[in-house]
Amino acid sequence: MTLQQLRYVIAIAETGSFNKAAEKLYISQPSLTAAIRDLEDEMNILIFNRTSRGVTLTNEGEEFVAYARELYHHYEIVMDKYGKMGKRKKKFAVSTQHYSFAVKSFVETVKTFDTEKYEFAIRETRTKEVIEDVASFKSDIGILYLSDFNRKVIQSLLNARDLAFHKLIECKAYVYLWKGHPLAKQPFITFDQLADYPCLSFEQGDNSSFYFAEEILSTNEYNRTIKANDRATMLNLMIGLNGYTLCSGIICEELNGGDYLAVPFKDKSAEAHRVMEIGYISKRNMLLGLVGERYVEELQNYLANCKQGE
Repeated sequence: MTLQQLRYVIAIAETGSFNKAAEKLYISQPSLTAAIRDLEDEMNILIFNRTSRGVTLTNEGEEFVAYARELYHHYEIVMDKYGKMGKRKKKFAVSTQHYSFAVKSFVETVKTFDTEKYEFAIRETRTKEVIEDVASFKSDIGILYLSDFNRKVIQSLLNARDLAFHKLIECKAYVYLWKGHPLAKQPFITFDQLADYPCLSFEQGDNSSFYFAEEILSTNEYNRTIKANDRATMLNLMIGLNGYTLCSGIICEELNGGDYLAVPFKDKSAEAHRVMEIGYISKRNMLLGLVGERYVEELQNYLANCKQGE
């Protein structure tokens, strides 16, 4: 087994096609097919199911690709630090819950590197996919939050996938809404005041769970609810329907615009005092690499200089 074969397997798994993988790798399809057959014979497993519609991973193949990504990722980190990579682009990717500060920090990170030499990606996605992306080496870093409510479930998932959580900041609950909202000028907002307005939240997929919610206090009873799957739609719903969401209060006007604000949330219930512990996840005992370290620095700098609600 060679590193080149591992690279081939990863490319086929990502593209779902021998043809597309061959184009991406700049090799002929017969050479790619032969290399994979040799690898399957050597490992005594079938990695891919071949069909007229493309290829899919077998059960053994899914496990093998997970290990292949881990091995190849280690190789890339070592070469990034000590080797001469030639013209091969280095990769860095982030998966995150819908946080504007995570995107802002990503932007600042990319500015400091040559995009001709690096291939960057950022994915705002569902909580479980953030975890799976980092576990499968699709992303180097994931951004999510823990609280007393979801910690046991999320931490169990992280442990099962050999992932570590690194705390960045703790935040209390804020009500995020647009500046024209009837409650926008209140010094603080309670549940009773929010009763007549729709609570907005991000969809978490078919296997959704209160534990995967991106919004704090997700278990409360809300009279009116609307779900969205991207940040732009969420912001439009805030303006069009006077909707709101409960969040960390950390907002980035540069990316979201100046039409929104965060007002402190107050309530008598014990749940109202729940704290969001926002952090990043990465593979346990694995170096982040040069770009990853810079991204974490940008996150830390941004969060250290920001104020909740501003």
